[in-house]
Amino acid sequence: MTNTASHLHERLRQPSEIRSLRLGETKLSFVPDGVALLKARLWLDTADDEDWAENAEYVDEDGHLVVSMGGLLVERDGRALLIDAGFGPLEVGPPQSPFGTLRGGALLDSLAALGRSPADIEAVAFTHLHPDHVGWAWHPAPGSDRPAFTAADYLVAEPEWTQRHHAEEMGMGDMLKAMEPRVRTVHEGEEIFPGVQVRLAAGHSAGHTAYVIGAGAQRVIAFGDAFHSPVQVSHPEWAAAVDHDRAQSTALRRTLLADLAEPDTIGYGGHFADVVFGRVHNDGDRPVWRPV
Repeated sequence: MTNTASHLHERLRQPSEIRSLRLGETKLSFVPDGVALLKARLWLDTADDEDWAENAEYVDEDGHLVVSMGGLLVERDGRALLIDAGFGPLEVGPPQSPFGTLRGGALLDSLAALGRSPADIEAVAFTHLHPDHVGWAWHPAPGSDRPAFTAADYLVAEPEWTQRHHAEEMGMGDMLKAMEPRVRTVHEGEEIFPGVQVRLAAGHSAGHTAYVIGAGAQRVIAFGDAFHSPVQVSHPEWAAAVDHDRAQSTALRRTLLADLAEPDTIGYGGHFADVVFGRVHNDGDRPVWRPV
């Protein structure tokens, strides 16, 4: 194994640090909040033991997918948008979380390291209403009885918000009640921030949403939980156990792969271990994720 391949395999098994890139006048940064260690055979349960033996570089020595949690900071002309709000200062594991252990809490410190305070964030746009994406939008900030983003609108795709009973059935009722006064629904194609457009991408949840961030001919597709691991880039047929509609999520992954393979396109996968920004390349008979 080359040193380059060995380094990549290490990054596939560790959570992401702060990662940034420039897209014209726009700066994009992954804002770490924490990590989830998910049991690969349970989370991507379409794959069997032989499949995982052939893709062992994507799991740690205990058979876990190492999944980053956090948000995407979008900065332009002095303004700031956050896509997703991490898990919050919590830790859960089995039996409450049968798929593995989730630990958050670093997002506000990560924002500070990027030179931003929560008050700078004019809006938080959500890919979907799952606990690991809305954490700091409802949990009180340290030393306060209010969430951190006191100046921000909460942007949720209309079909995700109108079907929020699915999230309530997951035990998120109190979280959504805390968020509701700040929620503004958004729609397909709407520009929510300079160069940032809404793209409905249902499957993982009923109103799951991607965001397309453009600058000239270049673009970044923030695809949320359409993919949880770069192994799914090569195996889009591997659905997540918690996908709302597995057939729909699989069809979406195939469509996204075609889009991500287009020139001047970068993908952002907020759960992709330490390879959150990347491009899709066709390598032999399957597409692969190459970090940038």
